Amino acid sequence: MKAADILAIQTLLESPKKIVIIPHRNPDGDAMGSTLALFHYLKLYQHEAVVISPNEFPDFLSWMPAANEVLVYEKNKAHCSKIIQEAALIFTLDFNALHRTGEMEQVLKTVKAPFILIDHHEKPDNFAEFTFSDTSYGSTCEMIYDFIEVLGDKAKLNTNIATCIYTGILTDSGSFRFPKTTGRTHRIVGELIDLGVENSKIPELLFDNSSFDRLQLMGRAFQNMKVFPAQKATYTYLTQADLDEFHYQKGDTEGIVNYGLSIQGILFTAIFIEHRDENLVKISFRSQGDFNVNEFARAHFSGGGHINAAGGKSEDSLPNTLKKFEELLAQFTQS
Repeated sequence: MKAADILAIQTLLESPKKIVIIPHRNPDGDAMGSTLALFHYLKLYQHEAVVISPNEFPDFLSWMPAANEVLVYEKNKAHCSKIIQEAALIFTLDFNALHRTGEMEQVLKTVKAPFILIDHHEKPDNFAEFTFSDTSYGSTCEMIYDFIEVLGDKAKLNTNIATCIYTGILTDSGSFRFPKTTGRTHRIVGELIDLGVENSKIPELLFDNSSFDRLQLMGRAFQNMKVFPAQKATYTYLTQADLDEFHYQKGDTEGIVNYGLSIQGILFTAIFIEHRDENLVKISFRSQGDFNVNEFARAHFSGGGHINAAGGKSEDSLPNTLKKFEELLAQFTQS
């Protein structure tokens, strides 16, 4: 961030204020980790901070410090809208466009409070007065660490803040496997562990708490997988009937898309999930190497994200969406 912006933000934060912190819709570990880390930091200065999530977050994140204090917009729109309207400052974390908040977008477009955007996705919209946007980061949580440090408050990091930051770094780095995991990332993680992060317990809380239904749903996704050797690609899908059969809960499909890349020689994979209640097919893309799924998602499926991880959607039927994807795959061969 520019020195002038840092000074302006320090001035904004020097006296207690009503501050709202917002993650994207369907928040993941990085979104919840960054918002809760910032929440704990702001509380140190007696700010009246509130985290408002557009919708419910997965149960496997409910153990995070102060997760029980997060308000959910979809559960009480009038109350949350009032808090947003009365805010003196709004932080938007881990997303780059207001439409990523779903229905909350309409409320956010009407507020007069300044926005501070902190995010690592490409091509942020120009809605924030202050923008900390950098695609070289592997997670927004790592950016929150640097944000606190640049404000001169690294010494104020505590176990709660560190736990939230660690969670986001761990999940968005694919347990430290993705390319944007740097030496500095590991040095930061080392400092967080020294602050009391239970690094052996958190992966268990995040990844080792599957229900039997979730395991069966994953099995169905593996059964539905198709492989395209010439394109070095795979995809899988889950129908609404699949979700219903195995009593789908939010978060149950998290991470399934990554398994397509575990097949030897595969560079590009996707998962298509039918949600009839929203008349949508939700899509996640993953890649290895130089294949840019962000550009692919933007060009063909109204989405976007990172070079190697992106999301999209289709308002067409699931069969037609899969047919379109296969036709797109047929147009190129991976080298």
